[in-house]
Amino acid sequence: MRDWRGRLAMACGYISALAVAGMMLITVADVVLRAVFNIPIRGTLEIVELLLAASFFLALPATFLRDEHIVVDMIDRKVGQKGVDLLKRISALISVVLLSVLAWQGWIAAMDTLEFNDVTSDLSIPKIYYWIPILAGFVGSIFAAAIMITNPNAAQMRRISEGGDA
Repeated sequence: MRDWRGRLAMACGYISALAVAGMMLITVADVVLRAVFNIPIRGTLEIVELLLAASFFLALPATFLRDEHIVVDMIDRKVGQKGVDLLKRISALISVVLLSVLAWQGWIAAMDTLEFNDVTSDLSIPKIYYWIPILAGFVGSIFAAAIMITNPNAAQMRRISEGGDA
């Protein structure tokens, strides 16, 4: 992964992995403290929710950049490589449109959260912090999908050149 897309995808992956590790650590610590000392960690659910949003939405651009979506290749053999390329471009275009709508509606909801100073019930974490990774993931995914429109096979070609599977 020597190109900028690979480095960006790797950075998204590392941030997401850190969020998953944080979820695991806080959950294990809460369970152990609750079981051994009967002292639960206050706000564990809220922290895990925030980290879950970060882990999923910040990994989403990497999925586009690496072309690692789950696919069912029922018609790939029938339409040939040019048909597959066209289908990838169409799906990336649809993704850009849908992600743009999601980002727009998410922005509206985030501004409402900010305007009303919404906070979580236990730790009083401002709910705008939940929207930051969601919106960042949507915007990053929009750009990543737009990149994939221009070159849908770049990730596949890179894997082949690095000796990986196609």
